[in-house]
Amino acid sequence: MASAAIRGAHAVGLPKRSRRYAEDRLCAHEGCITKLSMYNRRDTCFIHADVKIPRLRGKKVS
Repeated sequence: MASAAIRGAHAVGLPKRSRRYAEDRLCAHEGCITKLSMYNRRDTCFIHADVKIPRLRGKKVS
């Protein structure tokens, strides 16, 4: 029989844990009662968040 060599790699640590925020937060917009996720870093819900349009192509002209 031919001898088979087994190769492996070093064990790598686990990925970084997601940052958590307070659990009982509400949207900061007046009158909104939406409960925010503990993983949402913002103070507002998706409906009241500022609109951000990403740059899809090209460089930003200064």
